[in-house]
Amino acid sequence: MSQNVPSFDELIEAAQLSAVHLEMRDRYAVGDEADDYDTWLRTGLRDTDPTSEYWAPWVALISRAVAGGVVVRRARIVSEPVTDYIRYEHAGTVVNLRAGELVRWLPRRRAADLMLPGADLWIFDDTQVLFNHFSGDGDWSGDVPMELRTEPTIVKQCSDAFEAVWERAVPHDDYEIH
Repeated sequence: MSQNVPSFDELIEAAQLSAVHLEMRDRYAVGDEADDYDTWLRTGLRDTDPTSEYWAPWVALISRAVAGGVVVRRARIVSEPVTDYIRYEHAGTVVNLRAGELVRWLPRRRAADLMLPGADLWIFDDTQVLFNHFSGDGDWSGDVPMELRTEPTIVKQCSDAFEAVWERAVPHDDYEIH
């Protein structure tokens, strides 16, 4: 286990082949999206401008990775009916797609027999797993919000779990919110 975790930007910029993200929570409450989420809750309007202050850094980062040949995939396991937060995520996914990500959704009931990791994660080039640790209310968890692991057994287990989810999941354009 690494104590000096590189930043997410450093990890994705170093990726050469792939970056995959597995999301398994029905609600996140991280500070950098609080204002956007609150606006969406009040108005139903979601910022989907890839050049906006909210989205531009992410779009630039992912677009550079994709242009460099990195395949970026995101799989979201969700309970149905979905939470307001998942509706919010779904409404903004068009920007992830514009940046070059491939996104799929898997209803939680269809994931029941899969062996899944205990935390959300990113896997870079099938060599590193970045676990994302969240508190019960969905914010980053205390003093160790991210944990980088490189042990081949852990990487393989997480990669196998992601691929099992990806195989069952529904592409974004085909997923209907329930």
